[in-house]
Amino acid sequence: MADYFADASRRVLLVAAAGFDPRSRRVSKMLADTLGDRLSAVFIREERPGASDALIQEADTNESALRVIVQKCTVLRVDVFADDGAPVGGSRIVSLLGQHPVAGDVTDVILDLSALSIGVGFPVARMLLEDCEAASNRAFHLMIVSNPEMDDKISSVPSSRAGSVKGFSLPVEADGQGLAQVWIPQLTRGCTSALTQIGAAIGRCYKICPLLPFPARNPRRADDLLSEYRTALVDEWEVDPRDVVYASERNPLDCFRTLSTLKTRFDLTMKGTYEPRMVLSPVGSKVLAAGALMAAIEHEMAVQYLETESYLFRPEPTPTDLPDMTVHLILSGPLYAGYDQAAGPS
Repeated sequence: MADYFADASRRVLLVAAAGFDPRSRRVSKMLADTLGDRLSAVFIREERPGASDALIQEADTNESALRVIVQKCTVLRVDVFADDGAPVGGSRIVSLLGQHPVAGDVTDVILDLSALSIGVGFPVARMLLEDCEAASNRAFHLMIVSNPEMDDKISSVPSSRAGSVKGFSLPVEADGQGLAQVWIPQLTRGCTSALTQIGAAIGRCYKICPLLPFPARNPRRADDLLSEYRTALVDEWEVDPRDVVYASERNPLDCFRTLSTLKTRFDLTMKGTYEPRMVLSPVGSKVLAAGALMAAIEHEMAVQYLETESYLFRPEPTPTDLPDMTVHLILSGPLYAGYDQAAGPS
């Protein structure tokens, strides 16, 4: 990464969160050390009505630090909920970013998903990807600082309204159309009730294929999640054990390939009988969520979620804490020029 951004011709725009999460600063610091004044940023501050004073203070501290790390920056404050409690963060951030177009000399746009919520991060990713593809000479990157053990220290208080992420809505069902929904919930610690609410909102499913992290840094993580979700898996969702799917906790491309393979298989199986509808609910690891994001964009999959009203965070270090893992993907740009031609006719 350092070699790529050390090129003096590169001008980079970073879009990232300015929240309470300790990982909010990591990517900014890494890029600033290499790029210097060739780096500019848009930092997104997600405002939630139930935020505690302690988390607001942590977010204020991170925002102040980010302003020092990247001096050419803009901070956008986004109210995630409307006055009536409806989740509107995705719509509002797309509108705000539309008022701050990418400068013409920017060669690379980086979205740091590490501390952004799904309801905000996914619409931003789709918008920036389309913008970069339209520019043709601008690359779009995803970066994630992942730490599953830290994720376990962050719990959320969900809202009561399950719905679609902006830009990833369920398609309108045609009259008389045979529809077979395949729901893929990403299992994560402490989200049983949230996923149950999401599943109820989706309605009847042809299949439910829970997504588990494996291989994982903790070899027993998948087993622990199966134990935690046992009642939901067996009694509520009636999941066939053969329908459980696995994807690497370290590599979002593994998740993308897994979901793409599932889509291909269901399309072939149901062709001429039903129309398959794949519905994703990526509520856990941002690495797996990035794979789900790529699959949702590539295959026009729906994304259903439950917005978070507030977070609870236990930042105290423990002797078993492990270092962060950094993931960097380039989704589009000049590096892929000529790829289709080189692949030849299909």
